[in-house]
Amino acid sequence: MLEKLFEGAIWRSRLVVILAVVFGLLGAIVLFIVASMDIWGVAVYSFNTIISGAHPEHFHEDIVAGIIGAVDLYLIAVVLLIFAFGLYKLFVSEIDEAMEKENANKILAIHSLDHLKDKIAKVILMVLVVSFFQKVLHTNFATPLEMLYFALSITALAVGLFFLGKVGKH
Repeated sequence: MLEKLFEGAIWRSRLVVILAVVFGLLGAIVLFIVASMDIWGVAVYSFNTIISGAHPEHFHEDIVAGIIGAVDLYLIAVVLLIFAFGLYKLFVSEIDEAMEKENANKILAIHSLDHLKDKIAKVILMVLVVSFFQKVLHTNFATPLEMLYFALSITALAVGLFFLGKVGKH
C-alpha cells in the first residue's frame, strides 16, 4: 500500500516539467516579439534614411547586422519551442493535435532526451553561426594573416555544418 502511494507520487512528480514547458513557451513568445520589433526598427531606420537621402558610413552593415541579430533571436526562440514541446511530449503526454496534422508530427518527432538534445544542439549551432556572421560584418581586416584566419574560420564552419547535416541520416 505505502509502496503504491509512493510510486504514484513519484510518477505524478514528472508533471513539474510543465513549469519548464510554460516558461519555455513564454520565453519563445517574448523572443519572437522582440526579434520582430528589432526588424521593424531596422525597417523604419532604413525607410527614414532612404527618404532623407542620407547615407551613413556603415549603413548596409548596420541593416544586415540588425536583421541577422533578429534572426538569431528567432532561432533561440525556436530552440525554446523545441525544448518546450519535447519536454511536454516526453514527460507529460503526446500532443493530440500534432498527431492529427501531417507535417506537425515531423517537427515534434522526439523520442528520447538524447533526441531532444540533438535537435536543440543543431539549432544552437546555427545560432552560433549566425552570431559569427553578425560579428564578422563589423570586423576590419588589416593584414593578409587576418584574412587567412577569416577564411579558415568560414571553412571550419562549413565543414562543421556539413558533418552536422550527416548526423542522424543513414
